[in-house]
Amino acid sequence: MGKAHYTAQGGGCPRRKGGFHMEEYRVLLADDEEEIRVGISRKIDWPGLGFVLVGEAGNGEEALELAEQLHPDVVLTDIKMPFMDGLELCRHLRQSLPGAQLVVFSGFDDFEYARQAVGMGVSEYILKPINAAELMEVLAKVRGQLDRQRLERRDMEALRRRYEESLPLLRELFYTRLLSGQLRPDQVQDRAGRYEIDLPGGLWTAALVHADPAGEMGDAGRDELLLLSVKSFLEEHFSLAGCRARVVLCGDTVALLVQLSGEDRVYPLLEELDRLSLLARSYLGTHLVAGVGLACQGPEELHRCVEGARSALDYRALTGGGRVIYIGDLEPQSSAVLSFEEEDQRALSAAVKLGTPEQVERVVRGLMERLSQTGLSLSQCHLFLLEVVTCLVRLTRSGGVAVEEVFGSNFTGAVSISDFSSLEELGRWLGERCLKLHDLLGRQRTDSAWRLVEQAKEYIAGHYTDERLSVESLCAHIHLSPTYFSTLFKREVGMSFTAYVTQVRMDEAARLLRESDEKTYRIAERTGYSDPNYFSYVFKRRYGVSPSKFRSGLKG
Repeated sequence: MGKAHYTAQGGGCPRRKGGFHMEEYRVLLADDEEEIRVGISRKIDWPGLGFVLVGEAGNGEEALELAEQLHPDVVLTDIKMPFMDGLELCRHLRQSLPGAQLVVFSGFDDFEYARQAVGMGVSEYILKPINAAELMEVLAKVRGQLDRQRLERRDMEALRRRYEESLPLLRELFYTRLLSGQLRPDQVQDRAGRYEIDLPGGLWTAALVHADPAGEMGDAGRDELLLLSVKSFLEEHFSLAGCRARVVLCGDTVALLVQLSGEDRVYPLLEELDRLSLLARSYLGTHLVAGVGLACQGPEELHRCVEGARSALDYRALTGGGRVIYIGDLEPQSSAVLSFEEEDQRALSAAVKLGTPEQVERVVRGLMERLSQTGLSLSQCHLFLLEVVTCLVRLTRSGGVAVEEVFGSNFTGAVSISDFSSLEELGRWLGERCLKLHDLLGRQRTDSAWRLVEQAKEYIAGHYTDERLSVESLCAHIHLSPTYFSTLFKREVGMSFTAYVTQVRMDEAARLLRESDEKTYRIAERTGYSDPNYFSYVFKRRYGVSPSKFRSGLKG
């Protein structure tokens, strides 16, 4: 059997097709007959067909290993090979390289082989002896398929058209998430820009417009046609100097998002909404009721305005048929209401668990600025503090960190606002606790990864003699998914699970050859190889000589 090898990527000039420079497609060839590999390698005009042969393997095990390194676009493989046949190889490649084109050839005119190959998504099935002209024809066909895939990916105009077709839906989804508080403040402008929505900073407020239809239309909240007509009506007729507005659907209401030129424009806005309500009776035959929230700084806070507007609508049964209800008239202290909301929890949790120290400090600073802007006294901030501390305690426990390590040995689960003399002191205390937890969780993750890898190494050390040892059997033992474990192991150890197991087996084989007189086949069995030929093959690939020559070299 010839030794597996691979060549440098590239070779030849890129082809040009349809205005695009086409890079050569990478081919991996697997066949246990060296003559066939040499023949295919020499007789095929690879550059002329738009390919480069990047690697060759003499068996399925080698081919799989090379495929993991080289990421070929096309794999040409024989069906019948030692150690791992072509069908088994294809099964593995379908998982690890789902985009690769697989071409299988065999010396057996066997329908079952062909059926299994087709079932695994193999592109072509060729019978041996392989005719160069036939293989070139197949490769040209495969190249055509790859060209179509690549051109489709590179067709930016088509992608742009699809994106533009999706923009209305994406914008609607953006507004839904914005108004429900599902977007972090740092995401708002990025997403708005991405969807070509102009949402500048400044003073904003929101009005939720509810439609009470006349006649037979039924429940307006569930009548989509009525909502759409109200939306169109507001877009066409809303007009207020010094204000810019966006109109979007918001559940069973229509949301009017208004950028104000100043706080003095709130009451003119109420007058304009009253005018529109009267006009809607004539134009739509519909009674409109608008709930208006308090103004906020920046579109990032619009979900708070929406909450206020929704609260205002809840008062409509008590206002005697009023057309416009302003939450500032009914709840004058609502501007001073402060709570640690779901969005705040998400932002703080993400920063503490996965962010940088700078991101942690930024989130804490934002929370403290909100506290300061409300103008609340220190005692009125007590509930907010308890909610923040509760969030941190949950993060601490879920991360497997002792609460005392974060809050100190005297911590009882509660913090009193009276422990602090000012908001600045409270902010420093919160920042220190958050950074401490951030550091401890980071160490916990590192220690956890180290423990898992050490546990895996111990398992390998105890089971490398078992030929059936695999990632799946190991992961079943340590209760991890194979995909996550493989990534973790390679990151921590610097090599794949398969390469590490092979290294352990070969190190032990070399030790046994040095320190014992056991037969080679017995050493193969003791290191997890039932096939002594394959053991010798792997050993030679690692040490450059056969086991027998390795041993005789030691004696010589």
